[in-house]
Amino acid sequence: MKNIRALIERDVEEFVALRRDLHQHPELAFNEIRTGGIVADLLEKWGYKVERNIGTTGIVGQLCNGEASAAIGLRADMDALPILEATGLPYASVNSGVMHACGHDGHTTMLLAAAKALAERRNFSGTVNLIFQPAEEYGRPDSGAARMVADGLFEKFPCDAVFGIHNMPGSPQGQLQFYDGAMMASSDSVSIKITGRGGHGAQPHTTADPIVATAAIVMALQTVVARNVNPLDAAVVTVGVMQAGMANNVIPETAQIELTVRCFKPEVRDLLEDRIRDLVATQAQSFGVKADIDYVRGYPALQNSTEETEFAREVGKRFAAEGNFVAQTTPMTGSEDFAFMLEKRPGSYIFLGNGDQPGPVSRALHNDGFDFNDANIVEGAAYWVALTEEFLNGNTGRKD
Repeated sequence: MKNIRALIERDVEEFVALRRDLHQHPELAFNEIRTGGIVADLLEKWGYKVERNIGTTGIVGQLCNGEASAAIGLRADMDALPILEATGLPYASVNSGVMHACGHDGHTTMLLAAAKALAERRNFSGTVNLIFQPAEEYGRPDSGAARMVADGLFEKFPCDAVFGIHNMPGSPQGQLQFYDGAMMASSDSVSIKITGRGGHGAQPHTTADPIVATAAIVMALQTVVARNVNPLDAAVVTVGVMQAGMANNVIPETAQIELTVRCFKPEVRDLLEDRIRDLVATQAQSFGVKADIDYVRGYPALQNSTEETEFAREVGKRFAAEGNFVAQTTPMTGSEDFAFMLEKRPGSYIFLGNGDQPGPVSRALHNDGFDFNDANIVEGAAYWVALTEEFLNGNTGRKD
């Protein structure tokens, strides 16, 4: 492992500069043209067979070595968020209103650093597929991972298993965290339009008030989890948008609410949708108004397979510094579209501690002060190399 780290540390300045360049030039979902071009050009330079524009703007680099048929997939996301950066860093975003506030610039750089080391070492027998994915932040069922899968990702580039890494703010820098099972929640979006009959606020008896009906629906929605879901199963129903009216003496004709719905089990997902639909319809009927529901299923729950997670965990146990390793971390109700890939292939998603940095430059995700911890370029890339070589060599091949 020491030799792997030393090789990546040799080029660390090159990759820090690359990460900061990507941070300075962020691109939104399905617009990762510059980023994808840099990725593809570097992979080709290092000897990878490259295919561009998979699932719109996705890139895959493939490297084969030796005679073995085993194949592994490693995935990094490339897109940024529609956030105005406030870090004040010299490499802050030059694209106003767009920034890398989730560390995808770091994820891309870690995998590129690993790509260079894997190509130079060639200490494996089999096939490495490096998946650079667009539009993880898209938040819709046709996200980057879903589109790459639909575009034949695993038919064109067969993988026995696929792995991903995400930085984790607040955890010690470089700490590897694993979880077998449902690690991240499904995420569904619900938009509800309540239509009544508007009128003068001084004559409410002549109206069918959508605001009162909406308030009742919001309160009733709080019972969906509390009184329908098994207390041992985690679920979240959150009303994040509530809009109605323009004047205090006018009862409007319509009101709008929007929800996020999250859980870990498919059967709970079905239950939540059924109960939300029934509850909204009956509440609306009781107030004499109409409810139109647009229920969109987004990302599925991210399900790490047991065998592949145990393998990744064992590699991490040998790789991580003493005490900087969590064998079974806590699931989180955030969502991640790598789940679409894990529905098609076994594998595991791994958290990598990003440290903690209070102040104007922070480690909090989706924050206008976020910055990826460059110390993780070496840690993440070296772990990728160790994981790949051990997976393809079956723990019996060439060693470091």
